[in-house]
Amino acid sequence: MPRSRNLLRTACAAFALALAGAGAPLADDDASPAAGAGSERVTRLGTEEPWQIERYRDARRAFKETLELIQAGAAVTEKDFAPELRTYPLYPYLEAARIEKALAASKGAPGAADEAARRFIAAHAGEPVGRDVRRAAVASLARREQWRAFLDVLDPAAAGRELDCHRLRARIELGDTDGLAPQIVDVWLSGNQLPLECEPVFEWLRGQGLLGDDLVERRVVLLLENGQAAFARVIARRLPADRAAPLLRWAELLEHPLRAIDAAIAAPDTVLPAGALLAGFSRLARSAPSAALERYAALTAAHGMGRRAASPYALALALGLAWDRRSEALDYFAAVAPQDMNDYALTWQTRAALWAGDFALADESIAAMSDAQRDETRWRYWAARAAEAEGQRANAQALYRSILPTDNYYAAMAAARLERPAEPHPRTLAADRQRVLDIATQPAFVRARELVYADLPWLARAEWNHGREALDDADRLLTIHVAALWQWYDVVVATATRHRIFNDYELLYPRPYEEAVDAAAELTRLEPPLIYGVIRQESLFRRRAASAAGALGLAQLLPDTARRAARRWGLPDPSYADLFVPETNVALGAAELRSLIDEFDGQIEVGLAGYNAGPNAARRWLPERPLDADVWIENIPYNETRDYVQRVLWHSLVFAWLESGEPRSTEAWLAKVAPLGSGERELHAER
Repeated sequence: MPRSRNLLRTACAAFALALAGAGAPLADDDASPAAGAGSERVTRLGTEEPWQIERYRDARRAFKETLELIQAGAAVTEKDFAPELRTYPLYPYLEAARIEKALAASKGAPGAADEAARRFIAAHAGEPVGRDVRRAAVASLARREQWRAFLDVLDPAAAGRELDCHRLRARIELGDTDGLAPQIVDVWLSGNQLPLECEPVFEWLRGQGLLGDDLVERRVVLLLENGQAAFARVIARRLPADRAAPLLRWAELLEHPLRAIDAAIAAPDTVLPAGALLAGFSRLARSAPSAALERYAALTAAHGMGRRAASPYALALALGLAWDRRSEALDYFAAVAPQDMNDYALTWQTRAALWAGDFALADESIAAMSDAQRDETRWRYWAARAAEAEGQRANAQALYRSILPTDNYYAAMAAARLERPAEPHPRTLAADRQRVLDIATQPAFVRARELVYADLPWLARAEWNHGREALDDADRLLTIHVAALWQWYDVVVATATRHRIFNDYELLYPRPYEEAVDAAAELTRLEPPLIYGVIRQESLFRRRAASAAGALGLAQLLPDTARRAARRWGLPDPSYADLFVPETNVALGAAELRSLIDEFDGQIEVGLAGYNAGPNAARRWLPERPLDADVWIENIPYNETRDYVQRVLWHSLVFAWLESGEPRSTEAWLAKVAPLGSGERELHAER
């Protein structure tokens, strides 16, 4: 068996084995979030442990079936519950589900459901399930406008705009209005659209004659400053026409910047609120930098701007051009007053200088950054690159060496520049066997674990956090091992990150779904470490992961993308459910990535960028001439995609290192990114 199998099987599972000995895997219907075919290892801790898997198998199945019936609206009573549910740790969640259903159906004055909720909340005070029922009770009473009972049930510490407005309305309805108006004004003065539940409160303020034009105008300005032009128009309708007109012009600048900037050039005497013109030009520079470039001189001249007044406009244009990788960006950065060049502006001036090959300017830009930003690994690396380009070899090598221990993409790049293999610096998080078991058997963690196996991860996380709150700092750290014991990998990483633990690679880089990944690698000729790097970054191994954009499964595939990949590779057309099957999802994800890499002439960096941002975006970002890969990646305009490419490359290196146990060469990372069809993927020649 290759070392990868041995080393990574011990990552999360061997710790469990060391704790209590090997056990049998779960059946498919009780699979954990990381369960998959062939290689999954869910370990029992022994018959003496009350939370072991076998003990709760039947109760868990009965719980899931009963909960589905309750949520579907079936008339389930406690008499209908299976006997094994009475002592099951998640029994309160069934009670809660019944109460919440009854509350949702309640009408009129408080009744039996409200009393059941009150008793339940008292019995489970401080527990997540109690908080859930309290929220349901509060929502039900507010819907029924039972304001006295609402205030009695409401947690005084509960926050949120909807709750705030319900609380304010309750006071109005109960005649408790002393000092209320300033609190309503605080809610009103928001730069965001507020819940409809706030409207009765604002109507009361209006009825008191306290919501006049000044407050309306202040709200519109806040909305516009926050870019909420459409809703700002709605609120502005309450103003007299002459007072609303300048604000509506501001909204026009945000919604239709090209047309509005042309109007501002043609009629410079038109009254605009302070900041409106710059906001519109900044939006134009982001969305259409070429159009902004064509209008910059005319706009600044029409409005009589000198060099200082034009500086913010030059900065907006420089940023837009830099995001578009246009050479003119440097000309407009040069026109920006020094006091307007903050850290953010300096990062993009540096990137534009790198794209242009002006390492002297890049060095100057980094030197002008704040101490904190300049000390970041990213900018130390680019300071080293600039020193190297300027012939300061000793300085460059010292900077590269200082980066090596940081264990990230830039550390790997520094190793390549030093002509040495990259090697992560692991640090093992020690754990006491018995203490980990003690934590894992505490009630909140037992419930969290059972909720994981019941496919209710959002409730499991609430119990997890509740359990952690009760621990001291040392035991909170050990919960990383508890999550690893359950193969709850996303929580392992999230909890470790919270404690700023990044280097226990055996804990943080597991290899579940090994057979699925190996099969995908054989199909696509991609290395398994790269596939693992992608699914770790995409889903943290959550096979049921679903994004707000509709991406599904381990490799986070959109259904249309998955179907296209299946047709291209001669694979079965996947259904929606198929995309939650690891073998299907990983194969299609790897196939899509392989197709993108091939489309971009074998350039892995560009293929990864296309996987994250789409192939059209990656195609737009290609340079007109071969460019160092690190410079190309640094100039990806989407922060998410830039970080994605760098992190997947680093993840793949760690997985490869874990597989072999040997330092890995990153010399290939020095290759250039080239235009399509150029055939140029040579290594960077400078050392």
